[in-house]
Amino acid sequence: MTNAPAAEASAEPMTHRQIMEALSGILLGLFVAILSSTIVSNALPRIISDLHGSQTSYTWVVTATLLAMTATTPIWGKLADLTSKKLLVQLALVIYVAGSALAGLSQNTSMLIGCRVIQGIGVGGLTALAQVVMAAMISPRERGRYSGYLGATFALATVGGPLIGGVIVDTPWLGWRWCFYVGVPFAVLALVILQKTLKLPVVKREVSIDYLGATLISAGVSLLLVWVSLAGRNYDWVSWQTAAMVIGAFALLGLAVRVESRATEPIIPLWLFKERTIVLAVIGSLAVGLAMMSASVFLSQYFQIARGKSPTVSGLMTLPMIGGLVIASTVIGKLITATGLWKRYLVGGAVSLMIGLCLMGTARADTNLWVLGVYMFLVGVGVGALQQNLVLAVQNAVPMHQLGAASSVVAFFRSLGGAVGVSALGAVMATKVTGYLSDGGLHAGAGGGAGIPNVRELQEPARGIVEGAYGHSVGDIFLFAAPFGLIALIAVLLIKEVPLQSNQAVVVAKADPTGDDTGDAAGSVDGADAAKGTAGTRLDKAEARTR
Repeated sequence: MTNAPAAEASAEPMTHRQIMEALSGILLGLFVAILSSTIVSNALPRIISDLHGSQTSYTWVVTATLLAMTATTPIWGKLADLTSKKLLVQLALVIYVAGSALAGLSQNTSMLIGCRVIQGIGVGGLTALAQVVMAAMISPRERGRYSGYLGATFALATVGGPLIGGVIVDTPWLGWRWCFYVGVPFAVLALVILQKTLKLPVVKREVSIDYLGATLISAGVSLLLVWVSLAGRNYDWVSWQTAAMVIGAFALLGLAVRVESRATEPIIPLWLFKERTIVLAVIGSLAVGLAMMSASVFLSQYFQIARGKSPTVSGLMTLPMIGGLVIASTVIGKLITATGLWKRYLVGGAVSLMIGLCLMGTARADTNLWVLGVYMFLVGVGVGALQQNLVLAVQNAVPMHQLGAASSVVAFFRSLGGAVGVSALGAVMATKVTGYLSDGGLHAGAGGGAGIPNVRELQEPARGIVEGAYGHSVGDIFLFAAPFGLIALIAVLLIKEVPLQSNQAVVVAKADPTGDDTGDAAGSVDGADAAKGTAGTRLDKAEARTR
């Protein structure tokens, strides 16, 4: 490997324009990743109805992607510390395109779920690597500003996804299959832009990846999610199946911890959990993931089934939540860059998230839409304030050569929270719907116990009973999620604030005319070295004046 001084001699800090050019392909790739989730979540009631799926199938179409994304996120993060980040992003895009194309050809829910797993592997790479690439180019102090761009991209995809999905589903000559095809051109365009604009140096380290640890982690998490999604319907929560799955999952995860503790290059370095900031950020991220995914998945059912809206209108109905997310992520990102402080914004976001979830728990089929919009706005503000900035807090606490692993750990647990949340709350949803339908005098199959209903085809009084059952059930779902908002608040209150570094060495090798970034180079050095005055360090002008 090229020694650091040599690499630093040919390196120079990136300007704002260079950073934005390099981030353009990453942001487009992230847009594609988020779009794949939001566009499908709004179209799922129609998709599952056409494919004759059940509430369990509905949940698993979402969970499959989250599961694959969760299980592979640490692997992508570790690979980013070992090899070309650019190559990894491009590989993730290719995997995503393949999964999307196959998902559009699905003939039943089983095939769709399998294709969503492939999509999830690609999405896991895109979401994990976006933060890693940004951290490789931008100092923690300046990173808050650019995190706002990530938040804006997330919001744009979240806004555009349901609207595009709704229009596609409501357009007879297109059909829901185009919900999967529509992201493919964006992914191809992102590949082209990345090849031209993203030029990062690579620190190649001749080490083997801990595949055994990765396999054990994936297997343990997968078994837990399978148990959570099936318990209560296929078997009782207290049963021999539950005991077998839970014991098996913890045995696999325990073995994974043992393997990781002895691995030269563990997928999830266990020393990370000795850092208080990382542990608390992980806890907060679990809650954020649960709130974020629960809102996106179950609100589509609420508006389409409990309120009888079309997919397009359902997408428009979520705008208050997206507005809160956009405002929080962009404004707070700039405030963090300006002040170098971040904890106050995390605390405010956690308070907003907790209050929003509690209020959403009062939702019913006849709740005033303007009032519901205020509740959704509060949830959006909470997610926007917490999502990117929890990663930022962690990145500020680790050396540069561990950014990939540390960032992916937070993303991993955020995805895990979303996956477990959707699985567990989906199981609760199915049980609640069945119960409320029975109370109204309808059997389960009439309202979603065996399949997702199309309320516009139902006659009164059945329609009113189904709408009331789904409205009340979705409200209960958010009430179950509310305690996790409190957990997030406690976690961020306990985090010790460390002002963001602005003197961390963030240097990038001069662009290779060929556009190839796979040569050996020391692209970045530890923040500790930077503090000692390592070449390539650039302090903020404001701080320079104080010296």
